Amino acid sequence: MFTGIVQGLATVTQVEKKDQLHTLTISFPAANADNFATGASVAINGTCLTITGFDGQTATFDVIAETLDKTNLGELTANTLVNFERAARIGDEIGGHLMSGHVFDTVTIDEIIKTETNCTLWFTLPERCAPYVLTKGFVGLNGCSLTIGDVTDSRFNVHLIPETLAVTSFGEAKVGQKVNLELDPQTQTIVDTVARVLANKAT
Repeated sequence: MFTGIVQGLATVTQVEKKDQLHTLTISFPAANADNFATGASVAINGTCLTITGFDGQTATFDVIAETLDKTNLGELTANTLVNFERAARIGDEIGGHLMSGHVFDTVTIDEIIKTETNCTLWFTLPERCAPYVLTKGFVGLNGCSLTIGDVTDSRFNVHLIPETLAVTSFGEAKVGQKVNLELDPQTQTIVDTVARVLANKAT
């Protein structure tokens, strides 16, 4: 389980590509690599991955075909920076929202609006995600728990504070970039349940 509060940036040092499997080698800041263990979970760009091996500040992760298909991890190359969050522990402060690290889809940065003190990112809104993306709800974007701003038929936006831009990869965001999207499971459950009940009443 994760909180959506990204702990910083890690660097992809190697990508080994096999048939329907990528093995990522990622270097983490020393302060966040003090208790690595094989089998531990780490969110990379919001995607829950399992440590398969580690050496000092470096850990390896296997990314299977389903994950490559649903996320932006298949696009990672050596020297790419990624957002990371170590799994939350019982008793930790939950400063964001409870998140599973299960990416639903990717969305594309459609527009970036920057002023001296503010940054707004607009994203495309896939049709299958639209029922679950609601104004003032929340989503996970590359592992960041963010409040949804405005929603239209085909787009939605989020507003980023300077701290988020400084700590995460959104500080270097570019139009056209793919971003991992995790939806709020409670919103999904409510929307799907209501739709099912209404459909049953109509028959």
